[in-house]
Amino acid sequence: MTEVSDREPPRRRVPGPARPARSDARRRPGPGARPVRRPGQGRPGASRPLRLGSPRPRLRLVGLALTLVMIAFVVRLFQVQAVDASTYAAKAEQNRYVGQVLAADRGEITDRSGVALATSEDAYDITADPTMFAPDHLKIGDGPEQAAALLAPILGQDQEALVEKLRPKNKNLRYAKLASRQTPQVWKQIKDLKSALAKKEETDKSAHNVLAGVFSVATSKRVYPNGDLAAGILGWVNGEGKPGGGIELQLDKELAGKDGKIRYAQSGGRLVPTVGSTETPAVPGSDVELTIDRDIQWAAQKAISDQVKESAADRGYVIVQDTRTGQILAMANSPGFDPNDLSDADSAALGNAAVQDAFEPGSTAKVMSMAAVLQENTATPMTHVVVPNRLHRGDRLFKDDIDHPTWYLTLNGVLAKSSNIGTILATGQLRKTQAQSNKVLYDYLRKFGLGDYTGLGFPGETKGILAPPDKWSTSQQYTIPFGQGVSINAMQAASVYSTIANGGVRVEPSLVRGTKGPEGRFAPAPEPKKTRVVSTKTAKTLAQMLESVVDDEEGTGTKARIPGYRVAGKTGTANRVDPATGKYHGYTSSFAGFAPADKPRVTVYCAIQNATQGSYFGGQICGPVYKRVMEFALKSLQVPPTGAKAAKLPVSFQN
Repeated sequence: MTEVSDREPPRRRVPGPARPARSDARRRPGPGARPVRRPGQGRPGASRPLRLGSPRPRLRLVGLALTLVMIAFVVRLFQVQAVDASTYAAKAEQNRYVGQVLAADRGEITDRSGVALATSEDAYDITADPTMFAPDHLKIGDGPEQAAALLAPILGQDQEALVEKLRPKNKNLRYAKLASRQTPQVWKQIKDLKSALAKKEETDKSAHNVLAGVFSVATSKRVYPNGDLAAGILGWVNGEGKPGGGIELQLDKELAGKDGKIRYAQSGGRLVPTVGSTETPAVPGSDVELTIDRDIQWAAQKAISDQVKESAADRGYVIVQDTRTGQILAMANSPGFDPNDLSDADSAALGNAAVQDAFEPGSTAKVMSMAAVLQENTATPMTHVVVPNRLHRGDRLFKDDIDHPTWYLTLNGVLAKSSNIGTILATGQLRKTQAQSNKVLYDYLRKFGLGDYTGLGFPGETKGILAPPDKWSTSQQYTIPFGQGVSINAMQAASVYSTIANGGVRVEPSLVRGTKGPEGRFAPAPEPKKTRVVSTKTAKTLAQMLESVVDDEEGTGTKARIPGYRVAGKTGTANRVDPATGKYHGYTSSFAGFAPADKPRVTVYCAIQNATQGSYFGGQICGPVYKRVMEFALKSLQVPPTGAKAAKLPVSFQN
């Protein structure tokens, strides 16, 4: 039986360095003793010990890889920060910063008293960032369609057109103008709707604020407080801020000012207030003060509009001018238009017909023929002129507006009764031959301003038609003296009578008194050009002869009489060239004159084209307009009544 030992079992040795052999004295050979192992001799059947490889090659490989990576980073960093620094900075700036134009405030247009005729009020351009409507931003595919459906009725625009702006072909486009110069009320509607959608999005995760990418840019909108008053003079400014005629176009450089710029950091289409911005302020435009008197303009416009309507005429115009300064106090057209809303305007009524229409003046031009006759000492107001019922000249048989027996008229009577035949006979005596007489008359017509621009510089102005005398046809050399075969505009016609009223000196007409810059300093307009046309004596004599047209019972302008004032005037009824066909059709009816005749202050010219109801004679339909407008102007300017009595030159003589 084997005895159990109470000693611990022998521990398993871990391979390692060999222990030193014990001395032989300690060995106890005998039965059961273990054989002594020699140094280095392994246990029978045991495995060889595991030896690890050296880590140095692997560490070298890792170190090399890290070194290459660091070199790549260093090279790239050097490229970004040194070599291509400006390029990348510019790209970053481009993506981070947004630039916008700061629209300059357009200057006001006022009348001579400072009453606003054209001004500007706050408005907004409605804009959008198309990238904020993309599916990856809104998380829906029909964002532009939903936004357009909401905006179209507010902006009054086509829904499909809005969709095209919100989903442009250029996917990187970040700015689109949806509507220009909208009222503050329109932007408030959009802003309120945008806020409501944002609140709903906060509580309802399935909702989407499809208007988040809609913004506004502050600008201004042109407004005309008096509606159609003086519209032909003012012109208009369209929805894009571009002038479309009149003073708005003529003086756009002064009125427009200079736009500024602002550049700011943005995120999600919004300004980042903590990041600096750069701004170039806008420079406001200058205010323009016209010579127009708003009240006289209103009276002239009302009078001509009423008569055009009553006569069922194509159109008409009235000009009121200060005889001493040449300043225009009123220039009215009928029909007109409202520059605030051109959607219903007749294209034929746009513009300023008083300077843009060319027409044959008829008998109002006879005052220039008489001026030539008097200035050349060919005749006097008392010179006898025998006027037959018919006069054969060249290839035509001429007559007056009515059949009559032979008239025995003074030269004054020829003008008072507006005789075509008498005018032909008088101007034929300017020189020995008709050709020489034509040359003299032509020179006077040119001095009075015919065949040339008036000096207003108004957009679209016509200088009329006045051929040189060697180009006059056989009939023209006899019709031009009484106002047929030559074309003028209404402003030219008014200027002729202002020249007579101003003692024979023509003062270029003017519409602008001056401008006032942003700094508030008023700069008066340059002095108008002055030209002596006839002598003071000739002008005074002509004024007396023109009084006979109105004051004498045989005159054609009796309807233009104004109680308390001496009135000088002349009627005109001319065959009218239809602009559509180029042939004569209908009549141009007119009346021109000034008052008081002995001390002139105001010139009024009226013309009506193609009256189709009632009378078409100038004295009958334009005489009353002249009277109505002249009375108002004299009272408005506080011109005292005439003190002296009229000269009462004779109209006829006894044969």
